[in-house]
Amino acid sequence: MIAEETLVQELKKEETRAKAFEVLVNTYKERLYWHIRRIVLNHDDADDVLQNTFIKIFRNIDNFKGESKLYSWMYRIATNESLTFLKQKSKKMGVSDQELKERLVENLEADVYFEGDEIQMKLQKALASLPDKQKLVFTMKYFEEMKYEDISDALGTSVGALKASYHLAVKKIEAYLRED
Repeated sequence: MIAEETLVQELKKEETRAKAFEVLVNTYKERLYWHIRRIVLNHDDADDVLQNTFIKIFRNIDNFKGESKLYSWMYRIATNESLTFLKQKSKKMGVSDQELKERLVENLEADVYFEGDEIQMKLQKALASLPDKQKLVFTMKYFEEMKYEDISDALGTSVGALKASYHLAVKKIEAYLRED
């Protein structure tokens, strides 16, 4: 795999941009897809958001300063694109953000791409009940096994605040799962 610094340099040069972008997409598309998918829940929506994310990355790579890891910067873009997508979708549908989350979880049961069992479905319902930030932190830590420092870079939040959000999310999920 190409070193991140080299990849960024290649992305910023006109003559190597296309090839470097192909490497970037092939390297990160699966990880970003699953990050987005855990936020938007729907396969087709995740594909759309992923495409928008890569377009934004391509258009803004010259603004990448290297103050964080490249994938942290891309995760931030993917996260923002996902949350913006959900806000626009709830507005189009004329429903609240929370109502949209509940509908998306209900639609998971009919989604041919969702392979979860009853327990996974209950976990998705518990996640949908969380505030966005707690859901993001829990998802990135639990499912994506990211380190707090990397989550901090991606979300622009202190490690201490992330640990508190994760702890609260775990408590709420445990309480939700005990309800039945």
